[in-house]
Amino acid sequence: MKWSEVGGLSCSVARTASVIGDRWTILILRNAFLRIRRFEDFQSNLGITRHLLAGRLKRLVDEGILARVAYQESPPRYEYRLTSKGKLLYPVLIAMATWGDSFMDGGKGAPVLYQHKSCGKIVTPQLACPECGGAMHAHEVTALPGPGLKLADAVGRKKRSA
Repeated sequence: MKWSEVGGLSCSVARTASVIGDRWTILILRNAFLRIRRFEDFQSNLGITRHLLAGRLKRLVDEGILARVAYQESPPRYEYRLTSKGKLLYPVLIAMATWGDSFMDGGKGAPVLYQHKSCGKIVTPQLACPECGGAMHAHEVTALPGPGLKLADAVGRKKRSA
């Protein structure tokens, strides 16, 4: 399967990866959550080439994850702000940071701490069940077929792997 076809699968992880699944896009999103908004600031913070950054920002705008908003008229200048759709990616980045803090810190500890504004406590974010409030771990969740599952995808995968 070609990378360009991944977004067409009936798999929410594959569809999401087709939009945000490269290292530069993830880091651009991280910076957007850190309130970096201007092209030059993204570039200097990440060390990414102008060409790559322009392409990734355009894709994020086209997907409705970032909005390109004018902040100066003469000459025209723009900044990139997270949309409501983009803000919903926060748990994805927090999950990646939590995993990185657990396995990639080199024994130095987390580079960023998370303080919950409501209570003021430093927390380790975790996924919780919206019904009972309990922590959700892989062994406590069962994945069931949903209404958007296309059986052709599952059958096609079995044929390719045979």
